[in-house]
Amino acid sequence: MQRRLKDYLIISFKGLAMGAADAVPGVSGGTIAFISGIYEELISTISNINGALFKTLFSKGLKAFWQQANGNFLLALLSGIIVSFVSFMKLAKYLLEHHPILIWSFFFGLIVASIYFVGKQITKWSLASILCLIVGAALAFYISKLPSLGTNDNPWFLFLAGAIAICAMILPGISGSFILIILGAYKTLSNAIHDIDIKKIIIFGTGAIIGLLSFSHVLKWLFKNYHNITLALLTGFIFGSLNKVWPWKNTLSWHTDSKGIKAPLLQESISPFSFEGDNQFMLAFLLMILGFLTIFILERVGSKK
Repeated sequence: MQRRLKDYLIISFKGLAMGAADAVPGVSGGTIAFISGIYEELISTISNINGALFKTLFSKGLKAFWQQANGNFLLALLSGIIVSFVSFMKLAKYLLEHHPILIWSFFFGLIVASIYFVGKQITKWSLASILCLIVGAALAFYISKLPSLGTNDNPWFLFLAGAIAICAMILPGISGSFILIILGAYKTLSNAIHDIDIKKIIIFGTGAIIGLLSFSHVLKWLFKNYHNITLALLTGFIFGSLNKVWPWKNTLSWHTDSKGIKAPLLQESISPFSFEGDNQFMLAFLLMILGFLTIFILERVGSKK
């Protein structure tokens, strides 16, 4: 695939959007990748990182290795994801603490639009596709209702959390950051990035790389052999995740960390008109529309050849 510098800049922009989405617990960067038209290329590229690729490096040289690895694509995308994830994680933490209704409203609109764009790529509906849609929605909804665990700093746990979370990050509809919260590793990673704790970042990153390389082969096989069923399952994941990003919540219980900082432990979605305090309904509604339109823009950019 012959690409110009402009094309790689657009891929980096999509990476920025993916990183920003993955930094927010409840939103999946995989959804952004899917809508922007790079999802299957990403999965295929990652799954091609294997022994044969490194054999090419030693037998044919760096140039052949880089081309076979689709290196320019990966470099452009990953640079955008990493820069955005690290920088936006701090902003997301601030917005979630001080303006939760507004940030969740934007992403709610974004995910509603994503359901339509992912679902419309299913070329033929069957009983199996419908069942996978229902199962995917039920599973994502169940995950969204799970309470988070306490913070865990154990190195092996952080390695495992990285492997599990990265699988969620590349699945449309399942948020890697939310999985980290459920596992109790989100705050540990957030603090490690803030404090530039290289050891913890490397441990998490190693787990993420191993998880990503393993899971990408499964996804590639599913797309090749069960394309419509896989899309139906992913559409269900996105639909079920709407509960997590619903802007108006009632907190049922709180978690207090070792520093005495309180954070919601278990929440339930409620009507905006039952919300105690300022429900910010009009501004929230406008942000939902903005999120909805953002997906249309990403889809249009992704559909251009």
